[in-house]
Formats: sequence, C-alpha cells, structure tokens
Amino acid sequence: MTRTPLGQVACSIARATDLFGDAWTALIMRDVIAGVTRFDDLARDLGISRKVLAARLARLVEEDVLVRERYQDHPPREHYRATVKGEELYPVLLALMAWGDRWYAGPEGPPARIRHLDCGHDTVSVPSCAHCGGPLTPANTTQLPGPGGRVGPGTRVLGPLLAERA
Repeated sequence: MTRTPLGQVACSIARATDLFGDAWTALIMRDVIAGVTRFDDLARDLGISRKVLAARLARLVEEDVLVRERYQDHPPREHYRATVKGEELYPVLLALMAWGDRWYAGPEGPPARIRHLDCGHDTVSVPSCAHCGGPLTPANTTQLPGPGGRVGPGTRVLGPLLAERA
C-alpha cells in the first residue's frame, strides 16, 4: 500500500499536521509568539540542532507562518515574527497547553500561565460555539461533510460515515 502525503488528504486536520504535527514546530511557534525570535536564542532555548531548526524555520517561512525580518544592519541580523497565519496557530498552542497542564503538569503545577491583558486575569483556552457560546465536546457535536470533503486516502472510512450524517 502506498502512503499519501498528509497535505493531500481531504481533511483539514491532516493538512495542518503535515506542517504542524512535529513537536519542534510547535515549540518554535510557542517561543516566537512568546518573544524568543532570534535563531541563536531559539537554538539555545530549545536545545535543538541548528540544522533541524534551520529546516523548520525555512518551512514555516515558506508556508507564510513566519516572516524573517532584519532588525539590525551592521552587522546584519534577522529575527522571526509570526504572520497573521502564524498568530492564528495561537489557539492551537493554548489548547495543547491546557491539555498538557491537565494531564502532564508535575506536582508543582503548570510550567506557565496565560494572562489575558484586557481583563488582567489568568485564563485557559476554552473551546466554545461561535454562535451560542456553549462548550464544545465530543458528546454535543458531530462532524458533517464539508464542500471540500471527498472519499480517498485518509478518509476512506470517515468520508462515507460523514456523508451518512448529511
């Protein structure tokens, strides 16, 4: 059986994880959004090889998730900044953080907190319905076929299941 690249599967989760399913990519985005934006600082913070970091950063720039910007001319120095597309990954990072805090935080508690600057309180990510504000859970939601859905690699069983619900 031949494998289909995730980016070609008719599933937004598959397509997103084709880019973002790597732990280093998530940690790079965590750092850049938190303010660690220089290559050497990212390498030092993450303990990642420079070769792997360079490859991940190049892909994130290629995908328009990060942009490389000059911040100093003499000597030339650049850093990375999240684009709008990159900033929209923030809720994904917050959801992973909340899940990790719940299930994997040590006895000391979570390693970081999120402060909402508008109200001044610490907060957690809460998935809610865009229409009524109610919580979203597997028990109170269902997946339906979308206009880009199709049966194929990665959706041979799921595609027909969703079609039955329509």
